[in-house]
Amino acid sequence: MTETVVSTPAADPGAPAPAPKRTRAPRAKAAPGRLRALDGLRLVAALMVAAYHYGGRGGSVADAWGSSPKVQFPTLHAYFSYGCLGVQVFFVISGFVICMSGWGRSLTSFVASRASRLLPAYWAAVILVTAVFALPVVAYEAVSPSDALVNLTMLQQPLGADRVLGVCWTLWVEVRFYALFAVCVVLPGVNRRRVLMFCAGWLLASALAQAAHEPLLELVLMPEYAPFFVGGVGLYLVHRDRRDAHAWALVAAGFLVGQHYAVRELWNAADPNAFAHRTTFGIVLVVALGFLAVAAVALGLLNRANWRWLTVAGALTYPFYLVHEHLGWVVIRALHRGLGVPSAATFVLTAAGMLLLAWLLHRYVEKPLTPLLRTVLSRSR
Repeated sequence: MTETVVSTPAADPGAPAPAPKRTRAPRAKAAPGRLRALDGLRLVAALMVAAYHYGGRGGSVADAWGSSPKVQFPTLHAYFSYGCLGVQVFFVISGFVICMSGWGRSLTSFVASRASRLLPAYWAAVILVTAVFALPVVAYEAVSPSDALVNLTMLQQPLGADRVLGVCWTLWVEVRFYALFAVCVVLPGVNRRRVLMFCAGWLLASALAQAAHEPLLELVLMPEYAPFFVGGVGLYLVHRDRRDAHAWALVAAGFLVGQHYAVRELWNAADPNAFAHRTTFGIVLVVALGFLAVAAVALGLLNRANWRWLTVAGALTYPFYLVHEHLGWVVIRALHRGLGVPSAATFVLTAAGMLLLAWLLHRYVEKPLTPLLRTVLSRSR
């Protein structure tokens, strides 16, 4: 603690000056601690998506298993099919984290932070998956060299190039959210009022874009995903002030509109050929649990979950998310069809192997390159 010395003039010029009074300087506001429970929640969402990709859908993973995951997991496949909603949970967490990350930052600092966080592991994952799929012993076809190069820009979807990573469509959604938040909130300066107006305006504009069926507006405003980001931003405002009624209104609106889109996109009880029949109740329940989990973090209800390993879990989430699907096919095929490992053990060993690979990417790619890239991009000219 620091102290400042404040001198007061003597009332009588001839009298000796009184001893200087010592007053305590105002204590600086402590920086908020890391929300380790949020790191753990991110890993839970990533594992939900992995469960969906390994056992909750058909397609290429069925080729890896040698039969439909329905056969491999006769009961669990129906529950695994809800794992795709881990993406919506990710978007709620992203809204929370991006608002927290952008608060008090300049546009240059914000862009440098986001780019350095996303790009090193992403570049490594694109190169690694392309190289593995190019091996003669791997049964899956690699994309063309030209498309692989385009994938390094994260612009493969709008450019119509083949995707190297199956999950990269969610990164394209995230990048558009970052751009909207940067231009509308970070550039003019982040404050509570501006954040509230941005979220309310975005939610309303996205609904109007949906009603207008205008492709360009839908591309920019992302009606089906905006409510989840808005809900996450609202929960960060709640984290700052739990009595903020306007922030709670954003959270409620985000959930109510978000569950509508989730049900509309994922409810398939009427499809007799569906891999698994998700129910309306099940979809709404998973979305609600995602919002409630982030709300518990925002309100400090999970502050006791402050174990250091959760920070490691959070660090592994992004590289795990990038590599787990396509490289998981290769591992599943090798273990289950090549070595005859039982389905359950193959599932667990594949997820564990992808977590180990994620740790290697974090240790040898993200740790050295992220701060370097952030420093380079933060330099003002």
